[in-house]
Amino acid sequence: MPMTRDEVFGKVKEVLVDALGVDEDAVSEKATLTGDLGAESIDFLDIVFRLEKTFNIKIPRGELFPDDVLNNPEYVDNGKLTAAGMAQLKKAMPHADFSDFQNDPDVNKMPNLFTVKTIVNYVASKVAA
Repeated sequence: MPMTRDEVFGKVKEVLVDALGVDEDAVSEKATLTGDLGAESIDFLDIVFRLEKTFNIKIPRGELFPDDVLNNPEYVDNGKLTAAGMAQLKKAMPHADFSDFQNDPDVNKMPNLFTVKTIVNYVASKVAA
């Protein structure tokens, strides 16, 4: 029987509490990994590993947390994502909510895309596949 979204959220919450050492109450769907939960770049690897183990899924490098967009001069101009960069990021992250980011695609605001909800959406789509 497939997992419900609430079940996925519960397990993602456990993963984040263990990986980041945060209080359960801090982990809401709106919480950003870096800003609200204090994740650092090294934590992203640990989170991916724990998600793979918890959900018995494979997460290819760069699929959950794309890392190639910011390094491409075609995608970034003067600290902002270009239209091509935004299109590439949306293609790479169909599980993310771009409603705020697309209004001001400042690359410094990109970490705000990585929310608990983004991870839950991603994992839910992987376990349903």
